[in-house]
Amino acid sequence: MADTNTYLEYGHRKARKRLQLRQVTRLTDTGHQTQIITSRRDISAFEVAHRMFERWRQENFFKYLREEYALDALVDYGVEPADPTRDVPNPKRKQLNAELNKAYTELNQLAAQYGAEAFANQHDARRTMRGFKNANEPVAQNIQEAIERIAHLEKRRKTVPDRVPVQQLDGQQVIKLRVERKHLTDLIKMVAFQAESDLVRLVTPHYRRAEQEARTLVQSALACPGDISLSDGELYVALEPLSSPHWSAALASLCDSLNETLTRFPGSDLRLRFGVKPQPNASAAFPGPRHPQPDIREPG
Repeated sequence: MADTNTYLEYGHRKARKRLQLRQVTRLTDTGHQTQIITSRRDISAFEVAHRMFERWRQENFFKYLREEYALDALVDYGVEPADPTRDVPNPKRKQLNAELNKAYTELNQLAAQYGAEAFANQHDARRTMRGFKNANEPVAQNIQEAIERIAHLEKRRKTVPDRVPVQQLDGQQVIKLRVERKHLTDLIKMVAFQAESDLVRLVTPHYRRAEQEARTLVQSALACPGDISLSDGELYVALEPLSSPHWSAALASLCDSLNETLTRFPGSDLRLRFGVKPQPNASAAFPGPRHPQPDIREPG
């Protein structure tokens, strides 16, 4: 952690002002640095970094919910008018930024190629700069075209605002889901994500690649089919094996952990018990691993 001061200039170009701020920098074990700018001076650098990364964690949380738990339409199809003057990021400017980034990348590649040619230039063959330019005229022409393209895109971007009212995006009526039902779906999403996260923590000790694949494994387990059977005071859920044996083994360990909680099915006295079905037997379609055949000979 590093804690220093930095300055932010603002105001008219001829009467610039400077605002002194605090810059906290975090260096990770991989060498990546993250700079955090803040005006808070009443808390430690560690707390500044902690709050910032917790903020990112919350943003990633809601992003994940929007992508993975599309439950809004299942709860309600009703809509109500939204505020058409609410400003949103301008998609046209976003597109121009992408084109500019691509143009700058191409320019940097051409400049690197031109520099490499200059470094490798044989003095005996081309003793003057004019001779070098004549020999590398195609690359120089491409560089000039890239510079002109960047200037053209920069000029276009100056005429495009950063944000626009949402009604200008498509010209149609702006609507949103009913607020009351939206609150309900948000609550369901958060509960579902928390339940998924609890399952991820349970399976982590039993799976070597938990950091990379635990959440995907849990999602596959929640979606896999199974059979339900009743016995004396027990509701048994037998899940189908997953796509790979090591996933199935991790799922079986997760089932054992869930069984230790002695959870009862809501509204009944039945104790829930989970398990994984054994791998299917080998068949002509799925012969499984080959085993050496015994050497059987006729007697005599």
